[in-house]
Amino acid sequence: MSDQEISQDLLDILACPKCKGEVKLTESKDGLLCEACKLLYEIREGIPIMLIDEAKKVD
Repeated sequence: MSDQEISQDLLDILACPKCKGEVKLTESKDGLLCEACKLLYEIREGIPIMLIDEAKKVD
């Protein structure tokens, strides 16, 4: 596992701060996506930024 990778244990407990639903790691492993809210939470230096105001809206 590289320094930038998030462990599966952490992914299992993370939830969308807006709806409390499941977030999934993007294919490029650079963010966490909440499909219900259509929000992308970036991962910066291996740390997920789980702030609603920082999330990007996706289509």
